[in-house]
Amino acid sequence: MPRVFCIILDGLGVGDLPDSMEFGDSGCNTLAHVAEAVGGLRLPALEGMGLGRIQPFKGMSDSAKVKGFHGRMAERSRGKDSTTGHWELAGLLTPKAFPLFPAGFPPELLADLSERTGFEFIGNVAASGTEIIQRLGDEHLATGKLIVYTSADSVFQVAAHEDRMSLDELYEFCETAREILQGELGVSRVIARPFMGKPGVYERSDGRRDYSLPPPQATLLDRLLDGGVPVTGIGKVKDLFSGRGFSTHLVSHGNREGMALFAGLLARRRPRAFNIINLVDFDMLWGHRNDPEGFAGGLVEFDRWLQQFLAGLETGDLLFLTADHGNDPTTPGTDHTREYVPILGWGPGMRSALDLGIRESFADFAETVLDIFELAPMGTGKSFWREMKGAWNG
Repeated sequence: MPRVFCIILDGLGVGDLPDSMEFGDSGCNTLAHVAEAVGGLRLPALEGMGLGRIQPFKGMSDSAKVKGFHGRMAERSRGKDSTTGHWELAGLLTPKAFPLFPAGFPPELLADLSERTGFEFIGNVAASGTEIIQRLGDEHLATGKLIVYTSADSVFQVAAHEDRMSLDELYEFCETAREILQGELGVSRVIARPFMGKPGVYERSDGRRDYSLPPPQATLLDRLLDGGVPVTGIGKVKDLFSGRGFSTHLVSHGNREGMALFAGLLARRRPRAFNIINLVDFDMLWGHRNDPEGFAGGLVEFDRWLQQFLAGLETGDLLFLTADHGNDPTTPGTDHTREYVPILGWGPGMRSALDLGIRESFADFAETVLDIFELAPMGTGKSFWREMKGAWNG
């Protein structure tokens, strides 16, 4: 009667995919480049799970004793977005990429949105969120016009100062935008981006909220609930599945708060459960802001926490670590990168190291979890549970 824990290290890629050139990401490698940029990383807990075996990086120990399963997974979906990554981890492939708007959104869309909500807009460009609020924040405060922008990802982002627009008003606006942005305009996410501060020192606040398209089919999470397995999510995972597939959800505003909440789940005495968290700071604070030093510091802090978390796992528990895409902070751009993601795991009773090799799809994770809980497969990936059982005595 297992408990399965899954931690998604948002943006931790481990090398460019064979088709990365099509996405402008040839040569990207988030983990290796972060380690190189800071002169080396020591991550003993992650190395003990096999991270260095799937992607060597500067500073890793040559004598690390590995006792865990480890491999790399390739993304089959057409994209490198958080939504496509999470959906594929949950067994749902996205063969057609979500639409992009590098030149801004169509005027008729904004006119329709303005007519429905009464708001006017400024911006309507592809931009960094931290840069655009500094550039347009004063005009927004003076006029009340909302800052609309996109990025290299399929997103419609709306920034508003909390002194000019309440969070509830911003969320209501984004819900209306989500209703309109369907079909050919169906971006993967509408994102509320509240900010605070004074001219010249504007800063994003903690009220971000993502409005994803609902998954078009049942996902791993739906299958687990239907099979009687409680599902607890922490962080932005709920938003990426449009709120579907969770029996419990806990709000988290960053890695530290999220890790504390996730550690708290160890004390729950559920005989079987699936618990999942997205640690967003790697992507939001450091990857998108081209900050390898911050990314490296976050990995070191996570690794220290991970040592304690592993010590708290009980017989029958399994921990998986993975990611949803890459976000190499050493590249000139600020968007996600098309990379392999790690798949690492460990549980009490793990007898030896197990090399899972290169998996053809993130969906292998979903099939494995369903296999663990003895539920019917989805047919989109290949379970590696049989191989795991050979090295595990949980």
